[in-house]
Amino acid sequence: MSSSPSEVTLSLDELATSVATATGGVVTMTFGTAKVKVSPEAWVSALTTARDDFGLVFFSWLSAVDWTNEVQVGDPLVEPVEERYELIAAVSDLTAGNILLFTTDLPKAGPRIASLVGVYAGANWHEREAHEMFGIDFIGHPNLIKLYLPDGFEGYPLQKSYPLLTREVKPWPGTVDVEGMPGQMGESSDEPSEENPEA
Repeated sequence: MSSSPSEVTLSLDELATSVATATGGVVTMTFGTAKVKVSPEAWVSALTTARDDFGLVFFSWLSAVDWTNEVQVGDPLVEPVEERYELIAAVSDLTAGNILLFTTDLPKAGPRIASLVGVYAGANWHEREAHEMFGIDFIGHPNLIKLYLPDGFEGYPLQKSYPLLTREVKPWPGTVDVEGMPGQMGESSDEPSEENPEA
């Protein structure tokens, strides 16, 4: 970009397209959300370009999605998906309020990627969480230790293959147990109401 971010204000569409072009990524816009997908090898360089050349200096969060066809508990999938981990990071500017999601795909077996801590210091905590919950290895992270789970804990609780006892007792809501909104006809409730203040 020839002008500094403070001199030119781009719409979110324009910003996402410009960033995707500059980073070799592919942009998608869905419901006003801009996502730029890059290769794992371009992860750090793409986010560095976003920060330095496009003024996306604020790091919000990083997490992952476990796209898998084998779900331990809950409803079976309606249609198959491409199995992978989708790593997602959100960055934004501090002037126009544009938020851009960066995403990349990692293999299910031995997922690993270079750490963003050198680009955004705020990625430190988020990468530790993604490592602990999904098993993703962030190469070059300065202190990839647990945040929540006790020593000796086995498994990664946010992987869809992880058996959650609570979901074995009560299935995940959705198509299984759809409840009416408060005040709808035929709904029974133990909550007090104007008609029945003693409930």
